[in-house]
Amino acid sequence: MLFNVGFKEAMKDNAWDCVIFHDVDHLPENDRNYYGCGEMPRHFAAKLDKYMYILPYKEFFGGVSGLTVEQFRKINGFPNAFWGWGGEDDDLWNRYVEAQVAEYKLLRYSKERQYIDGLNNLLCTPKVLVDRLYTNISVNLMPELAPIEDY
Repeated sequence: MLFNVGFKEAMKDNAWDCVIFHDVDHLPENDRNYYGCGEMPRHFAAKLDKYMYILPYKEFFGGVSGLTVEQFRKINGFPNAFWGWGGEDDDLWNRYVEAQVAEYKLLRYSKERQYIDGLNNLLCTPKVLVDRLYTNISVNLMPELAPIEDY
């Protein structure tokens, strides 16, 4: 949900063409890492020390990813129904498949949930504080949909 809030607020700020979603616990080991968008969504955190720099599974798309605004809108953003840690990035991968942004294996239920859970059902009023060095976006979060297991 927070990535969707950030996306919607960023779109009010500027006509961005590329968005990068970066988990706060992923620190780059190299300051020359590329952050940008191309024709296909890009996974920037494919090699993590936690997994001995090996992709843990083919559909792994968590941590840091970049995609065009058009691609993000086409997949209806991140799911809002995930709470706590994990799962939302795997669902994001599935959204790429369903929206034919990429071709990969689809996990169950993601297809149905994609059209009702994401940018189109995001209900919140963010508080935005613009500082010289950063922009702080705060939002009160409340689950809007049934838990994932109910889908």
